[in-house]
Formats: sequence, C-alpha cells, structure tokens
Amino acid sequence: MTVFEGTFTDTGSLRFAIVIGRFNDLVTGKLLEGCQDCLKRHGIDPDPQGTQVDYAWVPGCFEIPLLARQLALTHRYDAIICLGAVIRGSTPHFDYVAAEVSKGIAAVNLQTGVPVVFGILTTDTMQQALERAGIKSNKGWEFAMSAIEMGSLMRQVKALTPEVNGNNLPGSTAQTLPSSLRSAAPAESIE
Repeated sequence: MTVFEGTFTDTGSLRFAIVIGRFNDLVTGKLLEGCQDCLKRHGIDPDPQGTQVDYAWVPGCFEIPLLARQLALTHRYDAIICLGAVIRGSTPHFDYVAAEVSKGIAAVNLQTGVPVVFGILTTDTMQQALERAGIKSNKGWEFAMSAIEMGSLMRQVKALTPEVNGNNLPGSTAQTLPSSLRSAAPAESIE
C-alpha cells in the first residue's frame, strides 16, 4: 500500500492565497506576520509582488468564506489560509459569526477540493486572542504549516486523479467551471 503524507520541502512551486479579516486587525495583523514568517522559512516567497502568495483583505470574518470560495474556484492555489479573530462580547453576535464562519470554511474545502485552513481565532477576550497571535505563541505559524502540508499532500493525491480532455472527470468542480476560470493565468496580488 502507498502512504501519502505532506512534506515541508520542495515548496518552490506551491501557490497560496491568504484571506484576512480587517476586523480586530491588531490580532489578524500579528497572525499574518506569523504566517508569512513560516512560509518564508519553508522556502516560499511571501512578497505580495511575488508569484507564490496572493493576499485578499475582507471587512471581517463573516466575509472570509465567500472570498475563499471564489479564490478556490480559480484552481490557482494549492491551499488558502483564512485569518481572522472573533472575540466574544456581551451579545450573541459572537456565536452566530463563529458558527457561520466555521461552517462556511468547511463547506469551501468540500465543495472545491482546495485545502482551506481555518485560521480564525475564536476567543472569550482580547487578551486570549493576543496570546494566540504572538504574546505566548503565534497560531499564524501553525496555520501556514497546515497549508504547506495540505498543499503538498493534495498535489500527491491529485496526481492520481485521471483526467479526460484536460478536465477532471464528470461531477468534479473543475468540470462545471467556465473555461475562462479553468485556464486562467496566475493571479496577481489581490488587496
């Protein structure tokens, strides 16, 4: 039997998109720094003007799954990293946003076949969020590690998938995309 396992080497051809929520930007900015540091230390150029990582900023966490899905449908990326912070307040708003964001990101993974990393902090306090964004450790690093591993793993698995006329077999997402999206040139940085 074959063992499939993601690797953290030979990353020069991997492409990523990072979707960042602006709300709680004190936290998300630090998550992004940790994420970029990890990518760089694993041979990936995080420069927005480069060819390996595209960045997309959205108003808040609720908007992240929509943009992540649109980016995944381009099939330009080996993985997408979603960064955000939802901090509990005195109303039930936290519960609704946290639940919908997690369901949305999970759905994008399954609908598109592109790994989408759930890098959304859901904390009770700003202090807890800041601890996870750099004071004690930076979860951004871990989110990038997951993206590298899953991007590498999916490339291995996709190499086994038979293709018909350059398209995935019937029923796959790529089959239903317009040809302009299936063969689009690599994206420039999105901001």
